[in-house]
Amino acid sequence: MKAAMYGLLMLALGAGSAAAQSTTTTGSKDSTLDSRIEKRIHADATLKKYDVGVSVDNGVAKLTGTVPTHAAKNRAEHLAKIPGIARVDNEIAVDANVHSVKGTTGEKARDAADKTRDTAGKVANKTVDGVQKTGEVATDTWITTRVKSKFIDESVLKGSDIHVETTNHVVTLTGTVPSEAGRARAVEQAKEVEGVHEVIDRLSIGPKR
Repeated sequence: MKAAMYGLLMLALGAGSAAAQSTTTTGSKDSTLDSRIEKRIHADATLKKYDVGVSVDNGVAKLTGTVPTHAAKNRAEHLAKIPGIARVDNEIAVDANVHSVKGTTGEKARDAADKTRDTAGKVANKTVDGVQKTGEVATDTWITTRVKSKFIDESVLKGSDIHVETTNHVVTLTGTVPSEAGRARAVEQAKEVEGVHEVIDRLSIGPKR
């Protein structure tokens, strides 16, 4: 009697183990099929722009999501019919007004560009705030440097010896320039620099000292 009971117990355990192993194998197979179908759909030029969901259970592939045409819906079903799939339940909706899913290459590029513009705007604002917080000395120094840089490539100012001083946004030019045209150009260039309120001309015409 005990031997019979032991035999039945072992048989039941064996059956349970086999069932569990079968379930595990089936689940693994379904997962593999699921991945293969998703790759085929996401690689398809027509379907990769849209949100098509795939799930496989016991060899049955279920398709969900929305596409703009019946042709696209049929295309998804065709791609899902791979070896190992017994049936395809195509529950994809068709909506001509559906938009492509967020995350395509073009949309990622636009998102990146938007973020870049936002970052650039914030940096610019911080720079302005920083200049204002550092006071007039920093601002005057920047103006002086900028005015000097504008004189470098001016042909009429070659041979000049111009000194630039800035106080409270007022630029004072001293030194020598080779001609009246050079003198006028130096004053004009200084006035064009952002932040300059006034230019005081104390230049002399003559050779470089």
